[in-house]
Amino acid sequence: MNAEEIHGGCQCGAVRYWAALPLGRSSICHCRMCQRAVGNAFAPLVVAHGVTWQGMPATWASSNISERGFCANCGTPLFLRDFDAPDGEFEIMIATLDDPEIAPPQYHVGVESRVGWLKIADGLPEYVTGASTDEPAPTILSHQNPTAHAVKEEQ
Repeated sequence: MNAEEIHGGCQCGAVRYWAALPLGRSSICHCRMCQRAVGNAFAPLVVAHGVTWQGMPATWASSNISERGFCANCGTPLFLRDFDAPDGEFEIMIATLDDPEIAPPQYHVGVESRVGWLKIADGLPEYVTGASTDEPAPTILSHQNPTAHAVKEEQ
């Protein structure tokens, strides 16, 4: 491995990636879209630049501003990418890095959706969606199923 890059990939190995160091901001997102996308209470993400793929991840536009990438073979969530991100820039799922220890989170975001049973006492700064930067928060229109909670009730 080149000392100036990181490597990672999916569970089955069908999709691998490498990216240039240094990595960018690293966060833990608690928003509902991330929760559903990764099937967990939160999604740890790190910005990577110059990402190159071996095996093509499948993608799905989860909102009007971003898409999510995953392995079509094993289903591993791999990234979140804003449509206006520069070429080669992705928010990589930290646990898909070969060495996730190199990307410790710097803050929590989307805390307005944090599940009540999750208690994290790491002392990191916490922000509601859109408040972690000086940029105004975009209007996010989710493409995820808004009636997922009602389906069970109707059965």
